[in-house]
Amino acid sequence: MKPVDFELHRPETLTEAVDLLAAHGDDGKVLAGGQSLVPLLNFRLARPGHLIDLGRIASLSALQRTEDGLSIGAMVTHAQAGRSPAVATAAPLMAAAIPFIAHEAIRARGTIGGSIAHADPAAELPAVARALDAELVVLGPGGVRRIPAEDFFVANLVTALRPDELLARVEILPAGPATGGAFDEIGRRRGDFALVGAGAQISLADDGTIRDARLCLTGVASTPHRAAEAEAVLVGRAPTAACLKEAASVTRQTVTPTADLHATADYRRDVAGTLLERAVQKAADRAAATSTTSDEGRRAS
Repeated sequence: MKPVDFELHRPETLTEAVDLLAAHGDDGKVLAGGQSLVPLLNFRLARPGHLIDLGRIASLSALQRTEDGLSIGAMVTHAQAGRSPAVATAAPLMAAAIPFIAHEAIRARGTIGGSIAHADPAAELPAVARALDAELVVLGPGGVRRIPAEDFFVANLVTALRPDELLARVEILPAGPATGGAFDEIGRRRGDFALVGAGAQISLADDGTIRDARLCLTGVASTPHRAAEAEAVLVGRAPTAACLKEAASVTRQTVTPTADLHATADYRRDVAGTLLERAVQKAADRAAATSTTSDEGRRAS
């Protein structure tokens, strides 16, 4: 199929883009990387009369470390973020999750902002944003709003964005020292939407105990899920096998996935615990390796 006829707009500034959204209201759609919207257009599940392409707005493609942490423009592609040393050090969970997003061709076009604004609970980056307490900076006729990720995701494919607002950038506080990230998921085929996914960003204290744990799950709720109960199990304890199994058990007890054609609720619940256990172990191992490398560097100097 082909999309219905629409008028394409290509603003060069954020102000132009916001004015276009305000002018066209519900009949306007923002085009970022297009990896989610274009299929919807082709199947006529979305029928906007006006398409607002953000590709010419240079400020939306900025990715940089700031005094406050990491700032990622909405038009930064998955591939760009995946190659960025700033993302690898400031948000190791995001760096670990990006290779699981679809396929290489999709990552070359898909954008950070587009994925987060689409708010698919099976997608990797909305869950990562939730775990890392990202702040979503949005722009509309009323000016700038800053929305915590906790409040941004409202329901399946629904966010706190108003019809006349667009997501400008994602801001993340930087990870502390001795921090590692890991992500794992299971799907019918590599690159398909995952049935369940789990991510972990673990920071270790000097004594080897877990100083900070940030855990997320995909495919277990109508919004990206932060596994707060499992985080509480881990913080202040050494990442032993028993501790990780307890966190996995708590996860299975607290998530309430639904069944569909692809998997039962019980299957998703069990796999969520297993994947979370694996992700925490890998993230803790990477945090320990980072800590060891830093100690060796200090001794050498």
